[in-house]
Amino acid sequence: MTEQRDPLVTLAETIADNKFIAGDRLVEIGVSGPNLEASLSSISMAQGELGHARLLYRWSYDIQGLRAGKIDIREQTGKAFKQMVNVSNWIDLIAGLYVNNTAIDLVLKELMKNKKEELNAQFDKMLSEQKEHLIYAEDWSNQLIQDKGSIPKRFEKKLDIAVSSAAAWLTDVENNEALQANGVISLGSDLTSSFKEMINALPLDRNVFNVG
Repeated sequence: MTEQRDPLVTLAETIADNKFIAGDRLVEIGVSGPNLEASLSSISMAQGELGHARLLYRWSYDIQGLRAGKIDIREQTGKAFKQMVNVSNWIDLIAGLYVNNTAIDLVLKELMKNKKEELNAQFDKMLSEQKEHLIYAEDWSNQLIQDKGSIPKRFEKKLDIAVSSAAAWLTDVENNEALQANGVISLGSDLTSSFKEMINALPLDRNVFNVG
């Protein structure tokens, strides 16, 4: 018989896995970014994303009553979204970074709204740093969308793939009865609609999906 996992642990590990992979890919791909500033920013953000991942993995251990000790992350638990796992170039990286952190930001803000007393000050710091990462990814998204040649279409294609995974995850989170019962997610939180509005705010020549 399969053991039922705590949905809060799954939530923590999903966010942690995506941040771990984001940090890894920011180093791997970011070092060959389109210019020196982009590369330096990628390395800096990689450290931030990996730090966030460690914080979230430690939190998942705390939820389970386990002793985390000094966390040495070597691999994800298997919950990272495939688009980011398969990143192989700058266009893939920016699409995944913007979409995934947009979705993650919505969930973390919901979490902080409902469970702030149970979390430490590092979560506030994480949200502040994540805002900077989102601004960076959004700025690069706009640049790629407004670029010439095949780049805008290539970016939109990767955006679609990233959005599919992130939107499905958000729908699962906001409809999870156990998370609602535990007070983690508010009833009627409507995370998916907020996510769609934010993605559709990008200057694309068509909506990724219709809101509402």
